Amino acid sequence: MRKSISILSVLTIFLAAFALTGCSVRFYRGHPDDLETINELKSKIRELEEAKDMLESKLRDEIRNKQVKVDMTDRGLVITFVDEVLFDSGKAELKKDARSILDKVSDVILEKVSGKNIGIEGHTDNVPITHSGWKSNWELSTARAVSVLHYLEDAGVNPKKMRATGFGKYKPIASNDTAKGRQQNRRVEIVILPGKFDTREMDADISDFK
Repeated sequence: MRKSISILSVLTIFLAAFALTGCSVRFYRGHPDDLETINELKSKIRELEEAKDMLESKLRDEIRNKQVKVDMTDRGLVITFVDEVLFDSGKAELKKDARSILDKVSDVILEKVSGKNIGIEGHTDNVPITHSGWKSNWELSTARAVSVLHYLEDAGVNPKKMRATGFGKYKPIASNDTAKGRQQNRRVEIVILPGKFDTREMDADISDFK
C-alpha cells in the first residue's frame, strides 16, 4: 500500500535536516524554489497553530471535561468529539446542545482557516447495531459525518472545501475490548488539512475495506 507523506511531515523533515546540518543558508541560495516551498509550508502550519490556539480557548470547558480534543497531527489540525457530545445512541441527528459547540468550531474555521480543506469523519466501536434503522455502524458513522458537514455548511463554511466520510469500526484508536476503549472509538473528527485532499490516501483507505 502506498503511504503518503503529509505536508506537516515534509516540513518537519526539512526543518530537522536544516537544524542538524547547519547548511540551510547554502541550501536556500542554491535552490530558491525550495525556500519558497518551505515558507509556504511554514505559513500553512502557522495558520493551523493559530486556529488550534483559538479552538482551545473557545472549547476550554469541553476539553477539560474530556468531551473534545484538539490536536496537531501529521494529518493536520484534528478536532475529536466523543460521540455522546453530538449524538444520542444510534442516532444521526445532532443534539440540541451540540449546536453551540459546533458554532464555536465554525467561528474559528471562518475566522482563521476559511480557505482550508476540511474532512469530517465518523467512527464507531465494533458493537453491532441491534435497535435502530441502520444496516450497520458504517451507515451510522457516515450519516453522522454528513450531519456535521451540513451544520457547518449552514454556519457558512464553504461546502466545496468539505467532505464527509464514514469509517464505521474500521479505524479504532483504542481497544474495543473495554468500555473505555469503545467510548474512545465512538467519535467524530473534524480534520482541517494544511493542503489539498490526498486522493492517494483515500484510495488506500478504501482498499482496507476490500
